[in-house]
Amino acid sequence: MSDVLVERDGAFTTITMNRPRRRNALSRDFLLALTGAFREAGESDALGIVLAAEGPVFSAGHDFADMAGASHADVRSLLLTCTELMRTIQSVPQVVVARVHALATAAGCQLVASCDLAVAADSAGFAAPGGKGGWFCHTPMVAVARNVGRKRAAEMALTGDVVDARTAAEWGLINYAVPAAELGKATLDLLERATRGSARSKALGKQALYAQLDRPEADAYQYAVEVMAAASQTPEAQEGMRAFLEKRRPDFPA
Repeated sequence: MSDVLVERDGAFTTITMNRPRRRNALSRDFLLALTGAFREAGESDALGIVLAAEGPVFSAGHDFADMAGASHADVRSLLLTCTELMRTIQSVPQVVVARVHALATAAGCQLVASCDLAVAADSAGFAAPGGKGGWFCHTPMVAVARNVGRKRAAEMALTGDVVDARTAAEWGLINYAVPAAELGKATLDLLERATRGSARSKALGKQALYAQLDRPEADAYQYAVEVMAAASQTPEAQEGMRAFLEKRRPDFPA
C-alpha cells in the first residue's frame, strides 16, 4: 500500500497519511510524497482538500530514523523539506481541512496548525514534546504559535504536555472538537461551508489572508486595500454585488 492515499469524491479530495506502523512519522520520502499529493490536488479542479490519517496516531512528527546521527546539513535539508510541505498546504488554492482522529505531536502538530481549518475527535491530543526532551520543537512552534498566541505556545513548547482536543479548540489550534463518531460528518460540514461561493475569489482570499497575517497592521491594511480593490474588478466580485442588489443567488463563472 502507498504511504499516501489520494481519493477524489465529488468536489473534494482526501489525502490520507498511511504509515500506521510508523505512526505516520514524517520521513523525507513521506514528506516529499505528501508535498507531491498536495501539489497535484492543488492543480486539480477540486474545491477542497481533507488531510486525514490511518492508524493509532495522526502523526508522531519527524521520523528520528532519518535524523539520529545525521549531519547538520542533512538535518537542515530535512527541516526545509518539511517546511516546504507546510507552505505548500497554505499556497494551494483550495481550502484544506485537517481531520484529526488521534494524537498529533511535534511536526504532526505543526501539520495540523498549517492547515487552513481543523476538526478533531474529542479523544485526540496535541503536543510539542521537545520541551521535555533533548531537542526543542523549534520549527513546529512557528505554525503552532501563530494559531494559539505567545503564552499558550510557550506553555506547549516548554512543558511538552499533551493538550486535549477541547482545550485545543478553545486555544484556536483547531476549529472544533467533536465526538469521534461525528468526526467525518463534522469535517465535511465545515469544508462544505468553507467552499461556498466563488472558488477563484476564495483562492485569492486565502493567499492574501496568509500574506497579511504577519505584517504590521499599517502594512497589512495597505496590502489588503490593494488586493481588495483589484479583486473588485473581477467577474466574480461584480456578479456577487449585482446579485446582492437584485436580491438573487449569484451565478459565478466556472
